[in-house]
Amino acid sequence: MITYWQQIDGQFSKTKKDEINSKLPLWVDARNVTRDETTFLQEEYQIETDHILDILDPDELSRIEDGDSGYILTIVRVPFYDPSAETPYFTGPVGIIIKGKTIITICWTDCEVLKDFGANRVRNVRLNDFPSFIVHIINRANLNFLRYLKEINRRSTSIQNEMRLEIENKEIILMLGLEKSLVYFTTSLKSNSLLLMKMKSTRLIKFDEDDLDFVEGVTIDNRQAIEMADTYSNILFGVMDAYSSVISNNLNVVMKKLAIINLVMMAPTFVTSFFGMNFKLPFDDLPGYIPVLIATVICLVSVFLCSWMLNFNNETRSAIKKAKRLNRKQKKNLKAETKKFKKQEKKLK
Repeated sequence: MITYWQQIDGQFSKTKKDEINSKLPLWVDARNVTRDETTFLQEEYQIETDHILDILDPDELSRIEDGDSGYILTIVRVPFYDPSAETPYFTGPVGIIIKGKTIITICWTDCEVLKDFGANRVRNVRLNDFPSFIVHIINRANLNFLRYLKEINRRSTSIQNEMRLEIENKEIILMLGLEKSLVYFTTSLKSNSLLLMKMKSTRLIKFDEDDLDFVEGVTIDNRQAIEMADTYSNILFGVMDAYSSVISNNLNVVMKKLAIINLVMMAPTFVTSFFGMNFKLPFDDLPGYIPVLIATVICLVSVFLCSWMLNFNNETRSAIKKAKRLNRKQKKNLKAETKKFKKQEKKLK
């Protein structure tokens, strides 16, 4: 979908193509673009095909370069959130093209950053200063990165609380999805950091003194987001390593119990299999109830030995009892936190 915007009295106003004022700067916002729309942009503004393909590539990194037909292309990585996706938090490129008095933004999906500009939620934006407009987009992307990082941290904490009660495959898959999101965020933030450094040194875009101060502030926010993403990644990796150790330890305990049961049951199995052969048994001359009693005693002794060997460790028994005595208040608190998190997800939708 292609929309046209012009700024009147500091506010973005959506206009029709036939009503565009040629004296004012124009912002062409293209989101969820189709093949026909990309062809129209390519022909209308003489954009190179390779640049269109680069913008629509989800893995394209941030960069700035000039085109052959007299325009400047800037690609910025921005965050996205899709609750129905396997990895709910991911990143993608937004292409920004400056040509004359027109600035064009192209994105292959719906972009919350560009939506904020159209809703006039971004302050001190001047459409007649295209370099500053690009930096404002990067700044808004940094703010969304920070907000999504906090949401990822809250979500990982909620999943960890659920995993304390019982570790299931569902929780592990969700944690792996959050790990992938943090990797995407870190890579995109570092790519945007390199873009900001290049924008300050390139001759394609010229900044005035006020814009340079603003670029420095945006660079600081970008570094803060990178450090936060690295911190959350390290914490999440450590938590996953800890839970993998817990799962491995639980498996070892189960295998130990199975080995003890097999050892205890080996003796009665050997006796029954030996006397099950076709030869005279030593208990044939005795009354019928005595062999039954003997077999019952052997089974009871085996059960007693098995239970004793499985529970000989007092620390293990006490740990099991403590685990079974979880306070109802703690369970209610965990359920309340889970409900709060689900409400926050519904609000984001």
